[in-house]
Amino acid sequence: MAKNKTEYVCSSCGYVSSTWYGRCPSCKEFNTLEEIKIAPVKNERASSLSLKGGQTPQPICEITPDEDERFESGISELDRVLGGGFVKGSVVLVAGEPGIGKSTLLLQACANLCKSGTVLYVSGEESKAQIKMRASRLGINTDKLYLYCENGVAGVLDTCERLSPRIVVIDSIQTAYDPQVQSAAGSITQVKEATMAYMNYAKSTGTTIVIVSHVNKEGSVAGPKTMEHMVDAVLNFEGDSHIAYRVLRAAKNRFGSTNELGMFEMTSKGLREIENPSAALLEGRPKDASGSCVIASLEGTRPILAEVQGLVTKSAFGAPRRTSSGLDYSRAVLILAILEKRVGFKLGIYDAYINVVGGMSIDEPAADLPVALSVASSYLEKPIPPTLAAFGELGLSGEVRAVQGAGQRIAEAKRLGFQKIILPKSCARALEAKEKEGIDLVFVSSLKEAIKASLE
Repeated sequence: MAKNKTEYVCSSCGYVSSTWYGRCPSCKEFNTLEEIKIAPVKNERASSLSLKGGQTPQPICEITPDEDERFESGISELDRVLGGGFVKGSVVLVAGEPGIGKSTLLLQACANLCKSGTVLYVSGEESKAQIKMRASRLGINTDKLYLYCENGVAGVLDTCERLSPRIVVIDSIQTAYDPQVQSAAGSITQVKEATMAYMNYAKSTGTTIVIVSHVNKEGSVAGPKTMEHMVDAVLNFEGDSHIAYRVLRAAKNRFGSTNELGMFEMTSKGLREIENPSAALLEGRPKDASGSCVIASLEGTRPILAEVQGLVTKSAFGAPRRTSSGLDYSRAVLILAILEKRVGFKLGIYDAYINVVGGMSIDEPAADLPVALSVASSYLEKPIPPTLAAFGELGLSGEVRAVQGAGQRIAEAKRLGFQKIILPKSCARALEAKEKEGIDLVFVSSLKEAIKASLE
């Protein structure tokens, strides 16, 4: 009789080792190797992991996509991030911190999808009464939405075979359990095996499956990294519990762009879509206050205007403080170094604080110029005009470099009534004549020129 085999798997990168290490040899993370016991694989177990259909090789020219391949969820912001809606037979992973609104978002989407078919909502964490209470608060009451509280993977798949739902929501994958796997629920092996079973069912039957996943303390998807590779799309639901705004981003999408962004507001009646994020993020801007600048950013195909604030104050200690919220810390320190070296600001004796208002996180290079202008405004105690926006990447020599999507950024600024935009000089060639009309475009090639143009 074969014995169980013991392996150690890294929860961060999926590295497998026969011995335990305090530090993963692959990703260099500490205390990430977890012990798992692997039972001997039976023949019926191996056959159950294979797809039920489509094993016969077929020429690609003979394969035709389904006409009903993609269907909308009824929530436009969710459909935008998905690339136009759910794809038939796809597996979507939704991850986020506890209480951020993952279950609320999916329950609202299920209510809309019930209009065109049966939906199965599987919960391994809540009872039917708890889900019913949330559904009542959201105003959801339909006979096509089935609730099923079950942790066993086999029981869920049997129910799916009986109901034949159009879409299945698994909340959450960390509670899924397969008795044939010799480990506790939530372990690396259990999560991976459960995801594989659900993925095989989705591909063989054409059922769309949405999997809810927890996040670890670093904010990344909990569980093995292979789980993210197996699914078709990974959506991260971000936000602060103290701020009503929620942001949905696509970290992976086989059927659409990975740079799209959807924005919601948490209300007493559930999540409300924000169709105009720029106006919401700019609401309540201070008047005639230094240290504030508007960035014209581009998230996928959507231009968004957000407020960037910079605060410079005399340091009371030998080493000045550097704090950044909504912007990469290393990038913020680099911008401060450019201001000190290339512009001549004595920031070595000042504390510097940078913040993107509204809980937004901006990681594109176009944020360099507005961040530098907000810090310069606070340093010089001169406010930037409220109808001015900026975008551009900064080089270490203080030059302003071009970024993509200049025309879309300008169009969004004009729509919101901005009268002046500071942008890289090298973007002028890519702009059409109609994009230059109706707004004052100031083309700059260096950071010094940009500061002079914004504070004059």
